[in-house]
Amino acid sequence: MDRIKHAFASKHNLLNTYFTAGYPSLHDTIPLAKALVEAGADILEIGMPFSDPLADGPIIQGSSSVALANGMNLPVLFEQLKGLRAAVPETPVLLMGYLNPVMQFGVEEFCRQAAAVGVDGLILPDLPLDEYEEFYQETFQKYGLNAVFLITPQTSEERIRRLDSLTEAFLYLVSGPGTTGGTTQPDAEIQAKYFERIAALNLRNPRLIGFGIADKAGFDRACQHAEGAIIGSALIRALEDVADAPAEAARFVRSIKAA
Repeated sequence: MDRIKHAFASKHNLLNTYFTAGYPSLHDTIPLAKALVEAGADILEIGMPFSDPLADGPIIQGSSSVALANGMNLPVLFEQLKGLRAAVPETPVLLMGYLNPVMQFGVEEFCRQAAAVGVDGLILPDLPLDEYEEFYQETFQKYGLNAVFLITPQTSEERIRRLDSLTEAFLYLVSGPGTTGGTTQPDAEIQAKYFERIAALNLRNPRLIGFGIADKAGFDRACQHAEGAIIGSALIRALEDVADAPAEAARFVRSIKAA
């Protein structure tokens, strides 16, 4: 059983934490991964900084700008990730980013290096589904990398079922309109109906809810409608201007996972 399937089979109320590689300092990537997992994170989503991150709000955009200025890029990231599995042997790890840098790097070489360092899956929000099926799916599968797809309140049932058929990982439910880290919360009743509509489809893959989840209360609400939740912007915000980023990351995770 692969790491993603094992995580969903063995735990409930999973916490997927997103952080930007190379933020707040260039060499924080592996120390942050280790601290997050030791504090209770169940899945790690490592952001690949990009200058034009379409789905990311200002907090994650800001962290990407800092990381790029620090010298983070894909060759540096893959070099850092050679230490990934020594730090977090069993935790599922996904890389999240955008198609342009992956294409510039070379899709097959990117997949080869990702697999070699122990990455389990990829989230590329701007990867067109038709292009994925025609050009990239075979390469992803060759290297054992699961593609994770986003579902929004506007996604049709036909497309949802198609997305569900194309992954063996999980489906990423965007909680509402807008980008990551938004402060405007969608109407609770409308949001609940959206989550109930997805649950009623009886999809074969588990679901994690993301965008706008910032604290334990939001995490607990999301877990009522899915197998867990994704928290990114709130964690990035907590790491700003701190003396010890791994210690702060651990404190943040413990605050979310507290009984």
